[in-house]
Amino acid sequence: MTPSIGTPLLWSLFLAGILGVLALDLGVLNRRAHAVRPREAALWCAFCVGLAGLFCGWIGWRFGSRPALEFLTGYLIEYALSVDNLFVFLVVFGYFAVPHEYRHRVLFWGILGAIVLRAGFILAGAALLARFHWMVMVFGAFLILTGIRILVQRDVEVDPGRNPVVRLARRLLPITPGYHGQRFFVRLDGRLFATPLLLVLLVLEATDVVFAVDSIPAIFGITRDPFLVFTSNIFAILGLRALFFLLASFMDRFHYLQVGLGLVLAFIGTKMMLADAYHVPIGWSLGIIVAVLGGAVAASLLFPPPPPRDEEEGEDGGITP
Repeated sequence: MTPSIGTPLLWSLFLAGILGVLALDLGVLNRRAHAVRPREAALWCAFCVGLAGLFCGWIGWRFGSRPALEFLTGYLIEYALSVDNLFVFLVVFGYFAVPHEYRHRVLFWGILGAIVLRAGFILAGAALLARFHWMVMVFGAFLILTGIRILVQRDVEVDPGRNPVVRLARRLLPITPGYHGQRFFVRLDGRLFATPLLLVLLVLEATDVVFAVDSIPAIFGITRDPFLVFTSNIFAILGLRALFFLLASFMDRFHYLQVGLGLVLAFIGTKMMLADAYHVPIGWSLGIIVAVLGGAVAASLLFPPPPPRDEEEGEDGGITP
């Protein structure tokens, strides 16, 4: 196995840098609750993508083109897979009727929790692959089955109210009927209550665990370096919140993207299972993934979905962001 490029110093500097960006986001730029406008979201999204691009360029300059291509491919996969999270965000916010001005805060803490959770997943995955080589076949088969499931079950609806985390929280915690600003907890008549915003946060964290089960094996199909796996994951998550606010109003237009994601996962799974017999060059992997995802986006724009039945009848319906 190729040794990791991540030294303790690099890990420390990267984590410090990410925490600094998050502190800038919440502590300086978004201290007050407000609805995030498209222009603000576009600027933050461009900043996050640009930051990832600079990091990729630095990896190429410091360690060579192969680690840089592995990071770029992993980043692209994680960013594309995270789009599924955006649809879930939209459903969850609509179900709990989260005011627009509170959505940024709950996504911020959700992303912070996702960083911790994914670090655990990545360390566990790296340890398994290092100790048991046959786990590569398990990961590969899992990705192929996941890809097939995505292709077959494209129209499965998400019901946050049936989420086990929500049911358990409602059973164990006293919860206020309404929101109390941006607070997750509030004290009323001397008693501590959770607010619905805490339920939203718990659902988002539980959702990220489910998506991590798919995305972490996928990136291990590109690189076994834990540092590259973690950094590409975190950079993708970092820009996820801004991407949500940027695309929330027209995410339903990318209806073929799930087909592309299913094909990408099946490709990576096949690549992992055939790794001992044939090694697919990283450049080819990147080209195939870009072509599949780009084709899915192009097909979505060229062949838009038919309007919902209630829109044809002139009725209002659905969940608004």
